[in-house]
Amino acid sequence: MNPIIEIEKLHVGYENKPDVLKEVSLTVFENDFLGIIGPNGGGKTTLLKAIMGLQAPSSGRISFFEDGRRVNHINIGYLPQINQIDKKFPISVHEVILSGLTLRGKFIKRYRAEDKQRVEPIAVKMGVEDLLHRAIGELSGGQLQRVLLGRAIIDNPRLIILDEPSSYVDKRFENNFYKLLDEINREIAIVLVSHDVGTIISQVKNIACVNQTLHYHSGSNISQEWLMGAYDSCPIEIIGHGALPHRVLLQHDHDH
Repeated sequence: MNPIIEIEKLHVGYENKPDVLKEVSLTVFENDFLGIIGPNGGGKTTLLKAIMGLQAPSSGRISFFEDGRRVNHINIGYLPQINQIDKKFPISVHEVILSGLTLRGKFIKRYRAEDKQRVEPIAVKMGVEDLLHRAIGELSGGQLQRVLLGRAIIDNPRLIILDEPSSYVDKRFENNFYKLLDEINREIAIVLVSHDVGTIISQVKNIACVNQTLHYHSGSNISQEWLMGAYDSCPIEIIGHGALPHRVLLQHDHDH
């Protein structure tokens, strides 16, 4: 399977914290469904910023590919954490989904009639077609999540990145959301970041644990020993959760 992103020996940091990520290497493949887990402060968000070009690495390389050929960039859709969304902003569901399209035109950039016509089929796919004229402040967390997912896919990206998507949604609707992701994953690669290790393991194809460095596991049938090694000093316990084992982080502190 062809790669769409190759990360090689990436180092990323900030002025007050120079080694947030060290020697990180990772490949994301076409139609991949990659789960990224790791403790708070381990560098998950920094890795996303580097992939999306929002944080320059201090060393290493991120390469993008189209049909096996190296290119300067690929189209990436993004669903942010819910705490990054200003629900008081006066914007409709239709406008939010439409804003995911890249504006084209050399001088005056504006949405064309054919652009606006692309919104309704996406809204139908997300199950929010009856909400198009509603303000986003009137939506439930699950409705807002589906609207933002529509925004992330309307421009036909090669990859979508979901940052803690379970923070939006009532557990009653979570299964429906992951069914929707499975449909999307038939055409689009997905990177899903979550602290909920149990949910990630049950949904994704491959796993990466980010805790300053990166541990990659092909497949989602991972062992307690791999998790303990990947999280290093962060203790993990397997507990019963319905019919499935569920992994959770125990209370812990970080030195870095």
